[in-house]
Amino acid sequence: MKTCLILEGGAMRGMFTCGVIDVFMERGITFDGAAGISAGAVFGCNFKSRQIGRPIRYNKKYCADWRYCSLRSLILTGDLYGADFCYRELPDELDVFDRAAFRENPMAFYAGATDVETGECVFHRCADGGDGDMAWLRASASMPLVSRPVSLEDRRLLDGGIACAVPYAYMEGLGYDRNVIVLTQPKGYRKRPASGMTLIRLVYRRCPGLVEAMARRHEMYNRQMREIDEREQSGSALVIRPPEALNIGHTERDPRELERVYRIGRAEAERRLSDVEQYLGKA
Repeated sequence: MKTCLILEGGAMRGMFTCGVIDVFMERGITFDGAAGISAGAVFGCNFKSRQIGRPIRYNKKYCADWRYCSLRSLILTGDLYGADFCYRELPDELDVFDRAAFRENPMAFYAGATDVETGECVFHRCADGGDGDMAWLRASASMPLVSRPVSLEDRRLLDGGIACAVPYAYMEGLGYDRNVIVLTQPKGYRKRPASGMTLIRLVYRRCPGLVEAMARRHEMYNRQMREIDEREQSGSALVIRPPEALNIGHTERDPRELERVYRIGRAEAERRLSDVEQYLGKA
């Protein structure tokens, strides 16, 4: 049996995920592997570095800082979420990411990003939390239209959620067969076709694979939700999700709202804790 923690993205809905993983860390719950997409990757990496409370702490402190996320950052740097601030200054100086703990933790951690040329999701195993891994985390969370593509390993990459919302199939392919999946939308949620496809086709007219992935993103997402429901019903996966819509903005700047969603995640994790321990054989 190989256990895995699988984390959906969703921008600041990811505060729900932060609440869940903090409870897991406090209760000593561990996994053989973990994988995240977008916010699931950039917040979930703290599970491997074992830094309880870090993502909710820095998000509350810097959510209103223009260097973190703002139209000003987009205009000045080309990224809505400032790349240098978010992936260098913050983890290196302001709220230090524990690279030594990340490196020494034997749990495998994967981040997924979308290849701009092909429109397919590609994955990277983050090994040491260094600059290369940070670049992959940035790529995984680089939202289209408001982020520059990240160039890595002869690829240009954007948000992993374009091509793969929840990386359960990838991790199953690696042999993980006891998976806890954390979603950031309530049960029954289904995605609608993307608005703004005219602009997307114009901006990415030289990247037909990406445009096709964006146009079919809702179909991919809804298929994955059906497959996750099937896994949950059969007992082949345990799913933790919000009890209702979180109603938080993608670029939320109110620390109270971030805390509210974080607390919902904590409450849901605590409610399901005995289920998780039994599922993982740790009860």
